Amino acid sequence: MKASLRIAAISFVVMLLGACAGTQEMTSTGAPASEPQAQPELTSDQLYIAYVERIAKRRGIHLTWVNPPKTLEKK
Repeated sequence: MKASLRIAAISFVVMLLGACAGTQEMTSTGAPASEPQAQPELTSDQLYIAYVERIAKRRGIHLTWVNPPKTLEKK
């Protein structure tokens, strides 16, 4: 009887902790942006950076590029 009471109490606490973890507020991001369109002045790396930043913004993550990707110049 004591074992089942302990299991029930532990299960209840775990469910409460799980519920608290799921109630985080997202930062206001506005409407999701459309996919970046390939433009002549944008390189593939700039499109990749825009894609990653858009996903991070949607998830409420502040992103700082330390070493942003760069295109190797063809000679």
